[in-house]
Amino acid sequence: MDKLKRCAWAPDNNPEYQRYHDEEWGVPVYDDTKLFEMLILEGAQAGLSWETILKKREGYRKAFNYFNVRKCAEMSDEELEKLIQNPEIIRNRLKIFSVRKNALVFINIQKEFGSFSNYIWKFVDNKPIINNISSITQIPAKTELSDKISKDLKKRGMSFVGSTIIYAYMQAVGLVNDHTTACFRYVFIGQQ
Repeated sequence: MDKLKRCAWAPDNNPEYQRYHDEEWGVPVYDDTKLFEMLILEGAQAGLSWETILKKREGYRKAFNYFNVRKCAEMSDEELEKLIQNPEIIRNRLKIFSVRKNALVFINIQKEFGSFSNYIWKFVDNKPIINNISSITQIPAKTELSDKISKDLKKRGMSFVGSTIIYAYMQAVGLVNDHTTACFRYVFIGQQ
């Protein structure tokens, strides 16, 4: 029987959430492809549950060329329109078309900073913010830093990058460690 203490949002009866919590959430990510994937998935989640996105993740990978940013940037209107009929992803036209738009901006950021990783990690001085949270009720929906990153990404032309989405992104890719202090991942990630 699994007796590990986890954050309350990863309940014992949801193995998919547990796997995501245990293996990915809060782990610092420096790979641009993975950073792009999580940016797209967090934007797709707007207004929906993360569980919905996890269930459709493989569909997103297939639909968007396994998040190859250059291939996403080159997708035609016809390809994107066709995806609106794809039941393996969230069939929201604005979210689907934002993938190409955001890919183009992502590439421009890579050119300017050498990588998207260089760009995003500079906001935290290349070191994860380790929060000291005892309950998930203490986790903010957004912060001044997520406001700043969101504003910069919007200015550059991205969409579906509001401050709340960006804070969730920061948690997902390890810019911030919001595992609760009693969670077994809090200590593990804090020591990396």
